[in-house]
Amino acid sequence: MNTYLVIKWLHIVSSVLLAGTGFGSAFYLFFANRSGSIAAQAVVARLVKRADYWFTTPAVIVQPLTGVWLAMQAGWTLDTPWLALSIGLYLLAGACWLPVVWLQIQLSKMADAALASGQPLPALYWRYARWWEGLGYPAFLAVLVVFYLMVNKPALWG
Repeated sequence: MNTYLVIKWLHIVSSVLLAGTGFGSAFYLFFANRSGSIAAQAVVARLVKRADYWFTTPAVIVQPLTGVWLAMQAGWTLDTPWLALSIGLYLLAGACWLPVVWLQIQLSKMADAALASGQPLPALYWRYARWWEGLGYPAFLAVLVVFYLMVNKPALWG
Protein backbone atom coordinates (compact mmCIF):
# COMPACT_ATOMS: atom_id res chain seq x y z
CA MET A 1 0.00 0.00 0.00
CA ASN A 2 1.41 3.40 -0.87
CA THR A 3 1.74 6.40 1.46
CA TYR A 4 -1.11 8.32 -0.20
CA LEU A 5 -3.58 5.50 0.47
CA VAL A 6 -2.42 5.12 4.09
CA ILE A 7 -2.88 8.85 4.73
CA LYS A 8 -6.25 8.81 2.94
CA TRP A 9 -7.33 5.86 5.10
CA LEU A 10 -6.25 7.75 8.26
CA HIS A 11 -8.18 10.80 7.07
CA ILE A 12 -11.34 8.77 6.48
CA VAL A 13 -11.07 6.80 9.74
CA SER A 14 -10.44 9.97 11.76
CA SER A 15 -13.45 11.65 10.10
CA VAL A 16 -15.59 8.67 11.09
CA LEU A 17 -14.28 8.86 14.67
CA LEU A 18 -14.81 12.62 14.79
CA ALA A 19 -18.34 12.59 13.42
CA GLY A 20 -19.39 9.29 14.96
CA THR A 21 -18.18 10.10 18.44
CA GLY A 22 -19.64 13.59 18.26
CA PHE A 23 -23.04 12.48 17.01
CA GLY A 24 -23.18 9.44 19.30
CA SER A 25 -22.16 11.43 22.37
CA ALA A 26 -24.70 14.11 21.56
CA PHE A 27 -27.44 11.50 21.11
CA TYR A 28 -26.80 9.80 24.43
CA LEU A 29 -26.34 12.93 26.54
CA PHE A 30 -29.36 14.60 24.87
CA PHE A 31 -31.57 11.68 25.89
CA ALA A 32 -29.94 11.10 29.27
CA ASN A 33 -30.75 14.75 30.07
CA ARG A 34 -34.40 14.01 29.32
CA SER A 35 -34.50 10.75 31.26
CA GLY A 36 -35.13 12.22 34.69
CA SER A 37 -32.33 10.04 36.05
CA ILE A 38 -29.40 11.86 37.62
CA ALA A 39 -27.51 8.55 37.73
CA ALA A 40 -27.90 8.17 33.95
CA GLN A 41 -26.86 11.78 33.40
CA ALA A 42 -23.77 11.34 35.57
CA VAL A 43 -22.66 8.15 33.84
CA VAL A 44 -23.33 9.41 30.32
CA ALA A 45 -21.71 12.82 30.94
CA ARG A 46 -18.63 11.04 32.30
CA LEU A 47 -18.48 8.75 29.25
CA VAL A 48 -19.02 11.63 26.81
CA LYS A 49 -16.11 13.42 28.41
CA ARG A 50 -13.97 10.29 28.09
CA ALA A 51 -14.98 9.78 24.44
CA ASP A 52 -13.87 13.34 23.65
CA TYR A 53 -10.45 12.70 25.20
CA TRP A 54 -9.95 9.29 23.60
CA PHE A 55 -11.51 9.72 20.15
CA THR A 56 -12.56 13.25 19.26
CA THR A 57 -9.39 15.07 20.32
CA PRO A 58 -7.00 12.82 18.37
CA ALA A 59 -9.30 12.99 15.33
CA VAL A 60 -9.42 16.79 15.55
CA ILE A 61 -5.62 16.78 15.31
CA VAL A 62 -5.33 14.12 12.59
CA GLN A 63 -7.99 15.63 10.29
CA PRO A 64 -6.23 18.86 9.28
CA LEU A 65 -2.80 17.21 9.12
CA THR A 66 -3.94 14.45 6.79
CA GLY A 67 -6.32 16.73 4.89
CA VAL A 68 -3.68 19.32 4.05
CA TRP A 69 -1.22 16.59 3.07
CA LEU A 70 -3.80 14.94 0.80
CA ALA A 71 -4.73 18.27 -0.80
CA MET A 72 -1.07 19.07 -1.50
CA GLN A 73 -0.48 15.61 -2.99
CA ALA A 74 -3.53 16.02 -5.25
CA GLY A 75 -2.36 19.44 -6.40
CA TRP A 76 -5.15 21.46 -4.79
CA THR A 77 -4.33 24.76 -3.17
CA LEU A 78 -6.01 25.64 0.10
CA ASP A 79 -7.86 28.47 -1.65
CA THR A 80 -9.64 26.02 -3.96
CA PRO A 81 -13.28 27.04 -3.29
CA TRP A 82 -14.69 23.73 -2.03
CA LEU A 83 -11.57 23.15 0.06
CA ALA A 84 -11.51 26.68 1.50
CA LEU A 85 -15.19 26.38 2.46
CA SER A 86 -14.50 22.95 4.01
CA ILE A 87 -11.68 24.42 6.09
CA GLY A 88 -13.88 27.32 7.19
CA LEU A 89 -16.68 24.98 8.21
CA TYR A 90 -14.20 22.74 10.04
CA LEU A 91 -13.00 25.78 11.97
CA LEU A 92 -16.63 26.73 12.73
CA ALA A 93 -17.28 23.22 14.06
CA GLY A 94 -14.11 23.49 16.14
CA ALA A 95 -15.16 26.88 17.50
CA CYS A 96 -18.38 25.24 18.67
CA TRP A 97 -16.61 22.14 20.00
CA LEU A 98 -14.10 23.90 22.27
CA PRO A 99 -16.74 25.44 24.57
CA VAL A 100 -18.71 22.17 24.36
CA VAL A 101 -15.75 20.32 25.87
CA TRP A 102 -15.66 22.74 28.80
CA LEU A 103 -19.45 22.50 29.20
CA GLN A 104 -19.28 18.69 29.21
CA ILE A 105 -16.71 18.78 32.00
CA GLN A 106 -18.95 21.09 34.04
CA LEU A 107 -22.06 18.99 33.35
CA SER A 108 -20.21 15.87 34.46
CA LYS A 109 -19.02 17.51 37.69
CA MET A 110 -22.49 18.83 38.52
CA ALA A 111 -24.19 15.50 37.77
CA ASP A 112 -21.64 13.61 39.88
CA ALA A 113 -22.09 16.08 42.76
CA ALA A 114 -25.90 15.88 42.58
CA LEU A 115 -25.78 12.08 42.52
CA ALA A 116 -23.39 11.93 45.49
CA SER A 117 -25.41 14.40 47.56
CA GLY A 118 -28.85 13.11 46.60
CA GLN A 119 -29.81 16.63 45.56
CA PRO A 120 -31.42 17.67 42.28
CA LEU A 121 -29.30 19.10 39.51
CA PRO A 122 -28.75 22.85 39.88
CA ALA A 123 -30.32 25.34 37.47
CA LEU A 124 -26.82 26.00 36.13
CA TYR A 125 -26.70 22.40 34.86
CA TRP A 126 -29.74 23.01 32.68
CA ARG A 127 -28.44 26.35 31.43
CA TYR A 128 -25.14 24.72 30.47
CA ALA A 129 -27.03 21.79 28.87
CA ARG A 130 -28.96 24.25 26.67
CA TRP A 131 -25.69 25.91 25.58
CA TRP A 132 -24.12 22.48 24.98
CA GLU A 133 -27.06 21.46 22.80
CA GLY A 134 -27.26 24.81 21.01
CA LEU A 135 -23.59 24.70 20.04
CA GLY A 136 -24.01 21.17 18.74
CA TYR A 137 -26.46 22.08 15.97
CA PRO A 138 -24.20 24.38 13.93
CA ALA A 139 -21.27 22.00 14.46
CA PHE A 140 -23.39 19.07 13.24
CA LEU A 141 -24.54 20.97 10.15
CA ALA A 142 -21.00 22.17 9.40
CA VAL A 143 -19.66 18.61 9.51
CA LEU A 144 -22.44 17.37 7.20
CA VAL A 145 -21.62 20.08 4.67
CA VAL A 146 -17.88 19.27 4.93
CA PHE A 147 -18.65 15.63 4.11
CA TYR A 148 -20.68 16.76 1.09
CA LEU A 149 -17.87 19.04 -0.09
CA MET A 150 -15.20 16.36 0.37
CA VAL A 151 -17.14 13.81 -1.65
CA ASN A 152 -18.46 16.06 -4.42
CA LYS A 153 -15.77 18.78 -4.69
CA PRO A 154 -18.22 21.17 -6.38
CA ALA A 155 -17.17 24.24 -8.33
CA LEU A 156 -18.46 27.01 -6.06
CA TRP A 157 -16.96 30.30 -7.23
CA GLY A 158 -13.99 31.62 -9.17
